[in-house]
Amino acid sequence: MKIAMISEHASPLAVPGAVDAGGQNVHVGALAQEIAGLGHEVTVYTRREQAEAPQTVELGPGLTVVHVPAGPAVPISKDEILPWIPDFAAWLRDRWVADRPDVVHSHFWMSGVAALEAAGRARIPVVHTYHALGVVKRRHQGPADASPRDRIRSEGSIGRQADAIIATCHDEVDELIRMRVPRRSARVVPCGVDTAVFNHHVEPGERPSRVRLLSVGRLVRRKGVETTIEALRHLPDVELVVAGGPAATELHRDAEVTRLRWIAARAGVSDRVRFVGRVGRAELPALMRSAAALVSVPWYEPFGMVALEGMACGVPVVASAVGGQKETVVNGVTGVLVPPRHPLALAKALRSLLGDGVRRTAYGIAGADRARVRYGWGRIASETLAVYDEVLSARRLECSPS
Repeated sequence: MKIAMISEHASPLAVPGAVDAGGQNVHVGALAQEIAGLGHEVTVYTRREQAEAPQTVELGPGLTVVHVPAGPAVPISKDEILPWIPDFAAWLRDRWVADRPDVVHSHFWMSGVAALEAAGRARIPVVHTYHALGVVKRRHQGPADASPRDRIRSEGSIGRQADAIIATCHDEVDELIRMRVPRRSARVVPCGVDTAVFNHHVEPGERPSRVRLLSVGRLVRRKGVETTIEALRHLPDVELVVAGGPAATELHRDAEVTRLRWIAARAGVSDRVRFVGRVGRAELPALMRSAAALVSVPWYEPFGMVALEGMACGVPVVASAVGGQKETVVNGVTGVLVPPRHPLALAKALRSLLGDGVRRTAYGIAGADRARVRYGWGRIASETLAVYDEVLSARRLECSPS
């Protein structure tokens, strides 16, 4: 198949950990690479953010990234991209006149808007993955939600127009049904993990002098790092390493790091909280392996890739019982689920886990096994390709004479 993936703000070339670079970047890049490795031709379209960037970048056999000229060629927040989406769609429509894909897979709601506009006239089937839903973000962030006003309405429209929706967990399917998206349109295919990189055979990067907890991810409030810092006051002699955000040399300029350091000072745990900044994916498994437990307690989470990567590394995970984490982390088997935004419940769960080495080892073994068997990218790619085949077959039936 010739497959077009659209990821307007999340390029697979970006380094995860910045404000708008995270799980979606990793997901799109890994999925595209795996599908291309199976012999398909995959092109990922993302917005050009640098004037000097080449329009086309070959990432490997059958895999190309194309930088679409839509808006200024500078990094801008994803919440400011919407005015340029019509230009993005028009560029795709013109390109596909001569280079028509068999199927389009859009990632995130603005990519869905562009995909449906560009593919409509050519009658190219569109599969969509939301990665996050505006209605959930609005529910948890309230007035702090900076998403464009049209987001929630547009997401419902995308769900009713696309040939299929790939949801990353069953919680998302329930939300889509409440948005009047037909249940028959949704297929659940979770995110994956590269078990060749994230696995329990990786040597720890260091042997910490204290029991170490690790938090990994973008430094935004909803990720719940504040909850983990607050829990630390009930866990003496335990340190917290926070990976993510800007480079280590730029941490002093980051407003969220400043806020979190103030919270740590107020809680009296500043000497046990260390911010290491953005960590490359090649170095991340060794950092994970140095921790006694990985803590992932966001307010909400469409999937929870960090928790899965920790499991793959054989590290027990303590995660908030939200979204996809409720399915990825098996409570009492691969880790512990706790309520979000509840420092005392988190501290209690961590105290019990850290005091039981046998249970930590058992969770680590079970987590690595579950990640390898259920979430390897080979299986995720095969399930995604099955959805592509399904929509293509449905289109062929529509076009065949009765």
